[in-house]
Amino acid sequence: MRVIVRTLSELCVTVGAVIVLFVAYVLFWTGVRADGVMDDEIGRLREQWAQERARTADTGGAGNSTGAADSGPPRQKPYAQGRPFAIMYIPRLGFTWNKPVLEGTDTGTLKKGLGHYAGTARLGERGNFSVAGHRRTHGDPFKDFPQLGRGDAVVLTDGTTWFTYRIDKGPYKTVPSDIEVIDPVPRMSGYKRPGRYLTLTTCEPEWGHSHRLIVWAHLDSTQPVEAGKPEALRR
Repeated sequence: MRVIVRTLSELCVTVGAVIVLFVAYVLFWTGVRADGVMDDEIGRLREQWAQERARTADTGGAGNSTGAADSGPPRQKPYAQGRPFAIMYIPRLGFTWNKPVLEGTDTGTLKKGLGHYAGTARLGERGNFSVAGHRRTHGDPFKDFPQLGRGDAVVLTDGTTWFTYRIDKGPYKTVPSDIEVIDPVPRMSGYKRPGRYLTLTTCEPEWGHSHRLIVWAHLDSTQPVEAGKPEALRR
């Protein structure tokens, strides 16, 4: 009997230790690793933008002007799956809060930052630019999502332009199957006509995924990067 009790006790201690280590991994290590990955993605983006500005300066921008009157604005390249293309700032979540936005919402992509729903509008364009992010784990990017409210700014840059969106509604709670939240004109958003909108989505509850929290915003203003930071990012 003593052998059985001792064996069971040792087994319980071992299981408990494994559980503690797993919780520490989920709560701490995935966050540390994700923060490093997101910082790397932002660093690569900024380096890429710096190189593009240098090339433009070397050519005097001449490459973008030939035939412009006949052909209209240059066609933008599609976003590459799993690659970053913008940086998002939300002052309400802290003036040091910034996350890379990548193309796609698959598991691997969302471990590296926020994910753009493929098929929704491009940044700043007419339609509904829709982005998802983890509430918890992998850096906890949207941990404080419920704090967002009407009038809060969501600022993004693609390296050439600042885009400032203003939240109009949310957080709105719904179920994962409610894909209408990323429609060009979301039914529950309060918008009545096409425009330049932003949708942010994350999981609810904080440590679960049975529901989703949504906020909707409209494009309030834009300005070139050369003009400096937009007012929403100035302390």
